[in-house]
Amino acid sequence: MTDHNETNETNETTPAIDFTNSKTKAGFVALIGAPNAGKSTLMNSMVGHKVSIVTPKVQTTRSRIRGIAMHQNVQIIFVDTPGIFTPKRRLDRAMVQAAWQGAEDGDVLLLLHDCARRLIDEDTSNILTKLAASGRRASLVLNKIDLAPQERLLERADEMSKIYEFERIFMVSAETGNGVADLKSWLAGKMPKSPFLFDPDDLSDMPLRLLAAETLREKLFLNLHQELPYQLTVETEDWQDRDDGSAEVHLSIYVAREGHRGIILGKGGQTMRRIGTAARKELEEALDRRVHLFAHVKYRKDWMDDSARYNLWDLDYNA
Repeated sequence: MTDHNETNETNETTPAIDFTNSKTKAGFVALIGAPNAGKSTLMNSMVGHKVSIVTPKVQTTRSRIRGIAMHQNVQIIFVDTPGIFTPKRRLDRAMVQAAWQGAEDGDVLLLLHDCARRLIDEDTSNILTKLAASGRRASLVLNKIDLAPQERLLERADEMSKIYEFERIFMVSAETGNGVADLKSWLAGKMPKSPFLFDPDDLSDMPLRLLAAETLREKLFLNLHQELPYQLTVETEDWQDRDDGSAEVHLSIYVAREGHRGIILGKGGQTMRRIGTAARKELEEALDRRVHLFAHVKYRKDWMDDSARYNLWDLDYNA
């Protein structure tokens, strides 16, 4: 996924990017935390473009999504992992395993915590305990500082530091951008010497077919209530580049219950049309091209137990 509006022009405040191997740095930053801690929002803020879907609902991210950020001569690849929680289903177990695997793969590990919460939640407590037992170095990012009283920030940092000794502690608002630049600068300094691992113009390594499916899934999450979004998945069945430069995309929405089809479609298909239009417009903006989007809602009772789905998300079916 490439931002076609970005250029490599320089000015007095932005040093030119050096593409030689001897002076460039590149590495991975893994983001972990409880569901809804703001990992996807922070990664999008760091990259400067939306590369991971964001919704108010927990457990939105299902697989590891990589976002690519540049800071002068440094390339920082952020790995947005699923939220870590107590798993109940096969899909839950696979998501939590992917999150911990992502933590192992990073050059730097950041634990995000929603400090707007009045207390440390159970999921975060379990993460802290596991980190302390692992010996893995990590830094703490207290997120959503714009929503928390000032006195809570130091209290929460002190409370969490008694359980695990962090390398550094940062206080940010991923939503407003407050504190994000300082964190990004520090991360750039932690990256190892290396040639760039991706084209500097790329914003993510996400395939276009997955981008289309994730974009529609986000709109479904935002427009459907209660547990229904967790009972569905979206897959790109076909992608065709037309001669006029536009893209024709066919998506299938799989639901676990037959009755869910009608809810998603809505009266006369109005709900699905509204959701599909929102997804199409966002794809067109991201790709800078016209998109013809066709979505079909299909019933597949056991999609959560289909190993092929897990392969698409880079999840371990046997976790």
